[in-house]
Amino acid sequence: MGCAKEWRTGDAIYETTLAGSLVFHQLALIISAIFMCFSVCISSWLLLQHALHYLKPYEQKHIIRILVMIPLYSVISFFSLLFYQKAVYLELLRNCYEAYVVASFFTLMCHYVAPNLHEQKEYFRQVRPKPWMFPLQRVQPPKSGLTYFNIIYVGIFQFCITRPLFTLIAIIAQAHHAYCSSSTEPKHGYIWIVLLQGAFILIAMYCLVQFYFQIKKDLLPHKPFLKMVCIKLVMFLCFWQTWILGLLARKNGPLRSTPYVSPLDMHLAIPCILICLEMMIFACIHHWAFPWKPYDLDSQLRGPDCCETYGCSPLQALLDALNPWDYAKAAARGSRWLFHNSHHRKNDASYQNAVKVIEIDRQTESSRTRTNVQSDPNPSADGKGDQRRDEHLDKERHTIG
Repeated sequence: MGCAKEWRTGDAIYETTLAGSLVFHQLALIISAIFMCFSVCISSWLLLQHALHYLKPYEQKHIIRILVMIPLYSVISFFSLLFYQKAVYLELLRNCYEAYVVASFFTLMCHYVAPNLHEQKEYFRQVRPKPWMFPLQRVQPPKSGLTYFNIIYVGIFQFCITRPLFTLIAIIAQAHHAYCSSSTEPKHGYIWIVLLQGAFILIAMYCLVQFYFQIKKDLLPHKPFLKMVCIKLVMFLCFWQTWILGLLARKNGPLRSTPYVSPLDMHLAIPCILICLEMMIFACIHHWAFPWKPYDLDSQLRGPDCCETYGCSPLQALLDALNPWDYAKAAARGSRWLFHNSHHRKNDASYQNAVKVIEIDRQTESSRTRTNVQSDPNPSADGKGDQRRDEHLDKERHTIG
């Protein structure tokens, strides 16, 4: 079941020269290298500042993980273009990291409202869940704020399991010539893996946005909107943009190869150039979205008895941030809650409190209804009761005036 489309990443590149002796593929390499160098330098400086000023590890650990996305994506995109024979493997590994970016941003928002999981649970026990966003607005939200938090938790951390799993499946399929990233035919693995990955991405992003709108008032001091926009745009540009360009550049599509641009470069070089350019732009935006100055002790007003210090050395900070063990524990916790603790959720105090609040609301609403009915015991079908009440109110206003 080999890939028999018009190009494969192992094919040689034959293009007519564009400028002097340079062909499009060589120009694409030069342009991508320039953008990559800028994005790596800009991001590395911000990364280093957070590592040097590692004041709040429970926050900055996740900020560093998000910032690593920029140099990682730009470097892998460049090497995908340089070693185009292995581009499929490199791009699969690159896209796998987006699961940890989503999880890091979710965890960062959680740490903004409470510094550890125990306090986060206590915080969400007091939260009344908002209605689900479109297209699930007709689905009843959970009564308990803690249950709501755990649903969001599972919806996001499932991505840390499913994304690497599908990456592994795609690598195995590519090794057996069954993946075929240039084909949308059902007999190849690419279309199925993309559709399934897309579904899990949508679940994770839906949960992330729902969670953001639930607690955005408490996040206002941390300016979360720009952070959210950066995450969503990078996710879109690195997955959906590449996929859409691949569809447009396939056989009989609107983007067609020419003697100057080979079919392989239509599928590979153009997306890689765009990603390197976009990562350079996001590297600049990250300086406003994830600033390091709030963690600088020298810029803070401290009393003479203040003994606050940085958590560790810059190297230890980077090693702490790049240790994925907490992701594994979080995914295991979500799985345990989903499959093992399903029968004990209603025993939590937050659920019982939520039921009491709902019952009080119902009683209050019922009392209001009875009061409204008793205020006009003889309403008529033609609205005369309302008319008499309005006339009486007008007389009172006239008397008072």
